[in-house]
Amino acid sequence: MPLSHRIARWNKVGLNRVTRRFAGRAPMFGIVEHIGRKSGAVYQTPINVFRGDRQFVVALTYGPDAQWVRNVVAAGRCRLQTGGRWYDLDEPRLVHDPTRRHMPWLVRRILGLTRVEEFLYLRQADGDMG
Repeated sequence: MPLSHRIARWNKVGLNRVTRRFAGRAPMFGIVEHIGRKSGAVYQTPINVFRGDRQFVVALTYGPDAQWVRNVVAAGRCRLQTGGRWYDLDEPRLVHDPTRRHMPWLVRRILGLTRVEEFLYLRQADGDMG
């Protein structure tokens, strides 16, 4: 079960404003840039993200129904800033994985305590040399 909506709301109005300042540069953090499904507005949301081989994995601590996740899945693409670089990503896949197999050991343990089992996998777009 994802973290409560009350915590998610607090993050959106408080913590996200702080983390947005460093998330694009810090290890295991990133800023996902996505377009609103209805508004067409461009949004930037700080996230925890982990890099694999030509893919990135995001633990969906608030579940797959978070607005930014729905926007990325609907668009089929997004941009991600992490480690000070921008990446074009596509082919978003929602994955249920109770083993949390693509997460670092400590992160796997923490996600287990909070019962996070939903992930978003994003492929590095062809032509993106990041």
